[in-house]
Amino acid sequence: MSRAILLVDCPDQVGIIATTTNYLQYHKGNILDLEQHVDDSTGHFFMRLEWELSGFDIPQDRILEFFRNEIGNRYQMNVELYFADVQPTMAIFCSKMSHCLYDILYRIQSSEWSVHVPLIISNHPDLKYIADRFEISYHHIPISKATKLEQEKRQIELLRENNVDLIVLARYMQILSSQVVEAYPNQIINIHHSFLPAFAGAKPYHAAFKRGVKIIGATSHYVTNELDEGPIIEQDVVHISHTDGIRDLIRKGKDLEKIVLSNAVRHHIERKVLVRENKTVVFN
Repeated sequence: MSRAILLVDCPDQVGIIATTTNYLQYHKGNILDLEQHVDDSTGHFFMRLEWELSGFDIPQDRILEFFRNEIGNRYQMNVELYFADVQPTMAIFCSKMSHCLYDILYRIQSSEWSVHVPLIISNHPDLKYIADRFEISYHHIPISKATKLEQEKRQIELLRENNVDLIVLARYMQILSSQVVEAYPNQIINIHHSFLPAFAGAKPYHAAFKRGVKIIGATSHYVTNELDEGPIIEQDVVHISHTDGIRDLIRKGKDLEKIVLSNAVRHHIERKVLVRENKTVVFN
C-alpha cells in the first residue's frame, strides 16, 4: 500500500486540521494516521498526517505544489512531504567502537528498518571487517588538524555521489566542521553518553564510577555547529547500584547508546520528527 506522509508546522490557528483533512478527503485520500501538537508557550502548531495514495487524484509529483498553493500559504505552513515506499539513503560514520555500528547494520539486515546504506566512512581502518561482512563500501579517511577541511570535502563528495540524505554518527570520534553540518541540516544524528559536562574526557565511565553515580544516560540529537547542543531526538537512563563496577557501567552505557541511537534513527526514517528552533516534536 503506497502512503504519503505530511509534516506541517505553523502558527496555531482555527481550522487547520479540518481544512487539511477535508482537502485530502476531497481528493479521495484515505487518512491512516493523524497526530498533532500545539506548543502553548509559543502558540505553534505541529502535525504529522499519513494517508493512502490508492485512489488519490493528485499526481505524486504535484502533491506538495498543490498543497502549498491551496492550503500551506494560507496558514503560513512549513511543509515536508515524504512517500513511505521511498527508502532514505543513510551513511554511517564510525571510528573504533563497533557496538552502535553493529546494532544499526543488524537492524537493517533483519528488515527492521527500510533504509539503504551504500557506504561507511571512518577515520580509522579498524572496523572495515564489519563493512566487509555486510558487503558495504568502507572508506577510510584519516583526519588530522592539518587535513580536516580537505578530508571533509572528500567525505561530502562521497555523500553526494551516493545521494545520501541521512548521516548517522555511530560513535564517530571527530567534531564535524560547519562545512559538513551546514550541508546536511537536521540530517546528521549523533549519540553520546549524558555525563557531559560533569565527566568530560577520554574515560567518562571511570570518572562516573569514582564519583559513585546512581544513573547513567545517553542522548541522541541532530548535529549543529554548537557542539552537542543540537535538537534532542531521544534520551534514556539506566540505574547503577553500588555493586556495579567500571565494566558494568561501560556495558550498560553501550547498551543504552545502542537503544537510544536506534530509536532516534527510527523516528527520523519513519518521518516522525519535526524540528522547531532547537527543539523537536517526536510523534508516536
